Amino acid sequence: MRVATKSPAIKEALLSEFKGRGISFETRERQSYEAFVGYAIEGTLEEIRAKIEAMESVEKEELLKGFNAFKESLDHLSGHLKEGEKVDEILAEGPWVAEVLDQLFRAGALEYSNGTVKLRDGFDVSSVRFHFKFPFELVHDPEKVERIAKQFVFTDLVEEYEFEIGELDIGRINELAQILGRYFPEEQVLKLYFGLIGRAILSSELLRVIGEQKIEEDALKTMFLQAMPMEIPTERGTLVINASREFLEDLLRFLEKKGYIDRKAGKVKKLRDL
Repeated sequence: MRVATKSPAIKEALLSEFKGRGISFETRERQSYEAFVGYAIEGTLEEIRAKIEAMESVEKEELLKGFNAFKESLDHLSGHLKEGEKVDEILAEGPWVAEVLDQLFRAGALEYSNGTVKLRDGFDVSSVRFHFKFPFELVHDPEKVERIAKQFVFTDLVEEYEFEIGELDIGRINELAQILGRYFPEEQVLKLYFGLIGRAILSSELLRVIGEQKIEEDALKTMFLQAMPMEIPTERGTLVINASREFLEDLLRFLEKKGYIDRKAGKVKKLRDL
């Protein structure tokens, strides 16, 4: 079970926090990309607003709404940058930060030193020529939109950093969710959290059933498959856990690798509890 990021700053932040909390994980790097296909309006903030307000197409109101959100994000970020802030902390504000930071950096607005980023003293953000980007799906009348906007396709070839989470301790999984909540969308964190919780509960049940005996591996898997799905009552409701035969086989290999069980001659023996 894993989470991935293409941001080197977030990668370093996660490495530091995971190690500091004693969370079990492994990292991998692989080639990846970021891509955007759409349109861009170039200009200062006032120029971009004026171009959108002069439009006579159905996209006008939607683009103004998006532009206002972009400007609010920029104003919020500028407030932090005037005093200077750690890159990992400011990136935790949300995925939109990296895009705004990149545009300010290219405009020569930022100073970077020892992991801290700061707006240059006296720099006037209103003078920056930004690219206000919006996806092609938003456009109903390309001919009218292309009078003020240019087609914009951006492909960024980057490394992706994957964190394979090997944690089975419920307390550390709770801490992990708190950490990830600062860097990733809530829905993504919740899905990973309950996946990890489900695996931890299933692992605990496997070890409980094995007990002090040696048990036939096929019989153990059949027993658990017949019990699926497992319903776990909680204070807030019911957690339902389901698992396939393939997952159970992989989970047993995982528990063996982690030193919880020993598998020999088709039988499973518990070495230690969670």
